[in-house]
Amino acid sequence: MAPGVLDRILSGIDSKPDPRVLVGFENADDAGVYLLDENTALIQTIDFFTPMVEDPFIFGQIAAANALSDVYAMGGTPLSALSVLAVSTSVICEEDVKQMVKGGAAKMWEAGVPVIGGHSVKDKELKLGYSVTGVARPEQIYRNSGARPGDALVLTKPIGTGIISTAIKAGTIDKETESEAIKWMCTLNRVKPEVFLSHDVHAVTDVTGFGLIGHTLEMAWASEVSVKIKADSVPLIKGARELAENGFLPGGLSSNREYFSCAVNWSGIDDLIQAMFLDPQTSGGLLISLPEGRSQFLAEYLGKQGFPAEVIGMVTDTGIKQLEFV
Repeated sequence: MAPGVLDRILSGIDSKPDPRVLVGFENADDAGVYLLDENTALIQTIDFFTPMVEDPFIFGQIAAANALSDVYAMGGTPLSALSVLAVSTSVICEEDVKQMVKGGAAKMWEAGVPVIGGHSVKDKELKLGYSVTGVARPEQIYRNSGARPGDALVLTKPIGTGIISTAIKAGTIDKETESEAIKWMCTLNRVKPEVFLSHDVHAVTDVTGFGLIGHTLEMAWASEVSVKIKADSVPLIKGARELAENGFLPGGLSSNREYFSCAVNWSGIDDLIQAMFLDPQTSGGLLISLPEGRSQFLAEYLGKQGFPAEVIGMVTDTGIKQLEFV
């Protein structure tokens, strides 16, 4: 349930309160959460998009990993998925469509999640995604609104996929950089809920279309805190910076700048790094807020699990809700 225009529209619509809704759209969180009983909360999310790579099987994998990420970000265990497909076989061949669906199903099975159905419509612009249902214990739901002053921020994946995807579409990219970006877009954000619990995690979100800056600010706004980012500590996908220097900037980057820059103090950060931090991500990493004393332990643990996790910042004052750099 990525934040965007729909969330802003929904925020202006009155809805009947239901005490069983634990997480709705009020803070643009990663998924909705509904209380089934005292031991079980249902997590629901949906996400779909147009292709960012040429290989249809890989595109399917990325679409699945991206949709699953919202459930992982809430501290949940995904159970099942429904596919969402918009396609016209007069534009794309049926075999490519089959490969996309097979790629998505393969990634879902890697996560232990069966695809139990779906819906398709005819559309000239190809789109693929998934609605995912998961579960968690009600007291172990992780929102984007729990960050506290004194917390540190840990990021689990390097950034730069939007810039690299723009270069892929332009046909101007070396295979090493492309492969590195695809690897991270296909990597599941599968962090077990007990890991969050054992490290006293306070808040989690995943970094997707609003970029690192946007999703960090979403956390700050929801938590009523300010944050500081250590620019030199943010991991970048190898080759992404050079592509940004050569002008491969996605359209969503300028939208992110327009929407979020009012709450950012860019002092000391050059235009190139600003672009990297505003870059819309596909299947990006988790941004985790937890006590500073636990952050390095979590980063080291995640490193052993294959994530290049880094402590990238800290949570400071309450009430100001802005972002600056150190």
